[in-house]
Order: sequence, then C-alpha cells, then structure tokens
Amino acid sequence: MALYMLRIFYTFFLYILIPLLLIRTFWRTLRVPHHGSRWYQRFGFVPIVDSGQKVIWIHCVSVGETLAAVPLIKKLQERYPDRLLVVTTTTFTGSERVRSIFSNSVYHVYAPYDLPSSLKLFLKRIHPSLVIIMETELWPNLIHYCNNFDIPVIVANARMSKKSLVGYKKFARFTEHMLKQINHVVAQYSDDGQNFLDLGLPELQLVISGNIKFDTSLKNDMIAEATSLKTEWSGEGKRKIFLAASTHFGEDKIVLEAYEKIKKFYPNLLLIIVPRHPERFSEVAKLCSNQNYSVVKRSHRSKIKTDDNILLGDTMGELMLFYGACDITFVGGSLVPAGGHSLIEPAIWGTPLISGPSLYNFSNVSRLLKEAGGINICQDSSSMAKIVCEILKDTSESERIGHAAKLVAISNRGALDKLMKVIDLEVVSR
Repeated sequence: MALYMLRIFYTFFLYILIPLLLIRTFWRTLRVPHHGSRWYQRFGFVPIVDSGQKVIWIHCVSVGETLAAVPLIKKLQERYPDRLLVVTTTTFTGSERVRSIFSNSVYHVYAPYDLPSSLKLFLKRIHPSLVIIMETELWPNLIHYCNNFDIPVIVANARMSKKSLVGYKKFARFTEHMLKQINHVVAQYSDDGQNFLDLGLPELQLVISGNIKFDTSLKNDMIAEATSLKTEWSGEGKRKIFLAASTHFGEDKIVLEAYEKIKKFYPNLLLIIVPRHPERFSEVAKLCSNQNYSVVKRSHRSKIKTDDNILLGDTMGELMLFYGACDITFVGGSLVPAGGHSLIEPAIWGTPLISGPSLYNFSNVSRLLKEAGGINICQDSSSMAKIVCEILKDTSESERIGHAAKLVAISNRGALDKLMKVIDLEVVSR
C-alpha cells in the first residue's frame, strides 16, 4: 500500500508540473523554431501503428543517448528487418539527430510524459513487444505499465553514477520496486552494475557489457568528407584547427580566453566552437563578435578565409564530422559541474583530447583514457592554452596522444554483441 501511495503521489506531482512544462516548451519555441511543434506527442497522441506490425521501442533522451543507440538501432534493423523500430526522444536536438541519421527508416516521435493517461495511450497506439531504454532513463510509470502489459524492459548501455545513486537512495523502496520490474539491466561497467545492485536490482537481471559507443564505426564517406573539410578549413595544412565541442554556458568565455593566449604563439589557429544547445547559438556568436573576432557561421556554408578566426558550429548533426576535421578537441560540459560529455567519438578519430575535471558521467571512459595517456585535463583558460600550445609544438606528442586515445576506442569494442545476446532472448520469446 505504501508503494502504491508513493506512485500516486509521484504521478500527482507530475500532473501539477505539466502546465510549467508546457510554458517551458513554449518559451524554448520562441528561441528555437519548431522546438514545440509536436508537443501533443508528449501526451501519447502519436500516429497509430498497424496492429499486425511487430514493434521494438527504443527510448533515448537527447543527443548523447541517441548517438549511443545508433550502432544498436543499425544492428536491430539488420537482424530483425520485420520489426518496426520506434525511436523516441525527449529533446528537439535528439529528435534532429534521429531524423538526420535514420531519415524514414525508423518510426520517430517524442516520448510521452510519465503520466498514466499518456503512457497507456502511447502503448496502445504503438503496441511494442519489447522496450529498450538507453542509459539512465528510469521512469516509474513507464516501467510499471510495461510490466502490467507484459512488455519486457531492457535498460541498455546503463549508467549509474555515485551522484545518481545518492539521489535514488532517497526513495529506496520505491526505486527497488521499480528495478525489480525491469527484465534486464545491461550496464556499461562493474561499478555501474554494483550501484544498480545496491539500489535493489536482482543480480540475475544484471549484465556488464562495456559502452556500446565504442562499437561506432567510421564510414568511408564520413572520413572522406572530414578530410575534405580539414583541407579546406586549414588552407591545405597552413593553419591548425582547435575544436571546442558541446560547450555549456560559462565555458565559451573560458575557451575564448584560452584562444586569445594561444594566438600569441599561433596567430593562424582556427577555433571551432559548437555549443551544446542550439538556443545558445546566437548568444555565443555575439560573445565571439564582441571580442572582435571574425566569425563564420557553419549554417551559412561560407568559405573560410585566412583572416577568419572562429567557425561557429550552429548546425545539427555535424559534430562527429568536426571531430575528424580538427587537430585538437576540447570536450565541454567538463569545466562546469555538468559531468562532461562523451569522449568516445573524438577518441575513435584519434584526435588529441582535452577535457575539464568534471567527468562524473563518463568516469570509466575518462579513466581508461587517462591511464593510456590519451587525454589531457585542464582546469581553466591558462592550463587549456598551455596544453594546446604544447600539442601544437610537438607533432610526435600530438600523434602519441591521438594514437593512445584511438587504441582505447578499438580495444573496448564488443559491448554491442553482449547487449544483442540479451535482446535476442526477449525477441525470440515473443
């Protein structure tokens, strides 16, 4: 009864929040056109899937989870061509990534809010035979109704940081009950798995796989396009390129301060800044211009001139390409307390990596890179500038760092095969 009342209270609280969520969506729509164009899908009003069609639902959140799901989705399409893959996200940026990568080969809509009415309508309209949740999206009502309707749930590429563990432990009984309704948790690493066990997940439901992002492969056409861009942007090798990827508020200022210091020694260095959130594109462009830098917006597709200082990555879905077109990469979300962003994609390219110290969301990957000597950690603009200058000065050291990062990426492949074995068990039984 106590658990039932907790779920009722949780659901009631969500219903109270809905007006605020809708206001927030409307506000973001004013800043990013089309952001809220399909708001009704969050209430379960999605196109109905034919009742004879077998469905696998893969739920992502935003860009990070979507990118992690790419090798999985492609493998599912290859192995189960008769299944319709429903891919959901909760953010506009995640939605754009799904559309740009998969076009019409998957059924893409926004995920419903974790409300009984929204979920029941959504499940009725798409009738999945299996639900795969990416990483850490543990929604109590979603898991509850899947369990009620006998729909198996797999949490794939699962992460559970110490910070998240502390949060979930505040509702220990509620969390334990929810975890026992999940069929399988396929965790990235043993410490992630142990944290799930500490929260009450039965040991038989846990599998340790590694991170499936390591199974991302570089296609020949992407390599060719990245090479072409690097040749163009570098003036056929006459200038180096420094990429600041997925920057958050506050980090752009630090990057620009570092850039000013670096330019005293390398005046021709081209800086590429890619803000994490599209609503900040204009803000960052203004910040760069206010410091009298010549800024070119990627969305304009203008040719970069030798006296242009900064390329603003104000497009969606091109960051993986940029990793292959630069000489050094700083990955953001790490100089502010955001826990960092994925280091795997630049490592796959063999790019010398720089990060800030806030990496709790990617503690295992960052540990592997540190142990291999494939990453440098900066604390502020001065240390960032120093690291960049040292890498630019020593070609052999730059190659060593990039090679070490790439070896980490190569040697940690295989997680996808372990995940697929778990998925196969559920698909075959349905």
